[in-house]
Amino acid sequence: MWGRRRGRRGAGRGVEELRALRREREAALRKARREEQLVSKRLLREDSAAEEGGQDGADTVPDPLSEDEVLELLRAVQRGSEDRKGSLGRLRRALQNEDTQQKFVRLDGSIRTLTGLFTSSLADMQLEAARCLHELSHSSDPTVAEACLPVTSYLLTYLSGHSVEFTELCLYTLGNLVVESEAVRKQLLPQGIIPVLASCIQSPHEAVLEGVGYVLSQLLQAKESPMEIIPQVLDSVLPQHMLRLVCFSLKAGLGAAVEFAWCLHYIICRHKSNTVLLGLGAVPTLTSLLLHLASEIPQDAPEGLELCFLQQHPFLVQECLWLLNNLTADSPFLCSALLSLDLLPALLQLLQCSQMATVLVLTVLCNIAEKGPFQCQRLLQQPLLPLLLPILALPDPEALGQCLELLHLLFLHCPQAAADFTRQGGHQALEQHQSTPELQERAQALLDMVRQPLGAPSPCHTTLPAFS
Repeated sequence: MWGRRRGRRGAGRGVEELRALRREREAALRKARREEQLVSKRLLREDSAAEEGGQDGADTVPDPLSEDEVLELLRAVQRGSEDRKGSLGRLRRALQNEDTQQKFVRLDGSIRTLTGLFTSSLADMQLEAARCLHELSHSSDPTVAEACLPVTSYLLTYLSGHSVEFTELCLYTLGNLVVESEAVRKQLLPQGIIPVLASCIQSPHEAVLEGVGYVLSQLLQAKESPMEIIPQVLDSVLPQHMLRLVCFSLKAGLGAAVEFAWCLHYIICRHKSNTVLLGLGAVPTLTSLLLHLASEIPQDAPEGLELCFLQQHPFLVQECLWLLNNLTADSPFLCSALLSLDLLPALLQLLQCSQMATVLVLTVLCNIAEKGPFQCQRLLQQPLLPLLLPILALPDPEALGQCLELLHLLFLHCPQAAADFTRQGGHQALEQHQSTPELQERAQALLDMVRQPLGAPSPCHTTLPAFS
């Protein structure tokens, strides 16, 4: 179910049906990930809150203003009085309320006024107007985002400015706007957002890099991305810099590395050809990263804590496993490259570090095992079978399903593995799942395989029932 992972053919199920099921599972997973983290909008309020006496503006939402109060705020900003900056500050705080946001954008001239101040030569006014636009970009109402269409070209222009704070604010405002509105995305593409991001990704500032990753990840998730956005990204310098930052920005900051790992993930999941990434050395680069992370394991680490580095970088390992899975799903060449780089020991060390990592590592191992006897023999040269036994006792149905699928492939291509598994107590581990409705058919098929004498034709040379 992970990325572009191919499902096994099940008895009575056609290839298209399995693909449809896989797509449904993938969509559900992406939706969950998007709702939890990736498409949640971002707010930058810390600096402005500090200027106002240290109060955290992100924790308290002001009460909604009446239409007359909103109109009075707008007029105060338009009058150009000495307290214009103060009026802008009061407007920004008021715009933290979504009801006030909707009233504001309905007023004639409201966005035009903010745009004028945003493009003014007065730096303090410009920054305060940018903060107002940023508050509007956080609205969950698409009409508010679309009301900001006149300012998108200016947001792009100011990404080439010298102020890190201002550039960061413009990036997150753009990222918030593209989440909510297809109209905004369609306007930004011809305005040149991809070339602008390709320039910004070469910034030396971590805050700017993370902002670029945020904007790009939102664009790559759009429904029109496979046809309209990904081809432009692949034709730019963005991919080579994304790979570089995934692997080498750990010391500078984890945020950018995670954002760009997700960007690479979306490109691979949603684009048929990965030749650009492969040509840039994605496989050796990412496998080297995992080997480097594995090399940080302390020699005297307590049992079960082999990856202490996971406490510092818990998401990066997971994202790299996602990417490795997508790269190896349909490619014998890439599976062979993974083996030749001696990545298996590092993968097996990740096998029991977390629930998600367990499923992802098993999926990558299935990608390798399905390629044939030689690849299965390479897997079995590692202490793989003893590591699979504890997984069969886990309550996680996804991990169990992937473990059963991996065992089926190993037994199918290397019958001796079934005998070895039985001698290690695997027979009993499989028998405990005969009473589990969703697993009993698959467990029974494996038990039939281990009961076959070596050299006898196996009843499972058909295929193991698909796990759903």
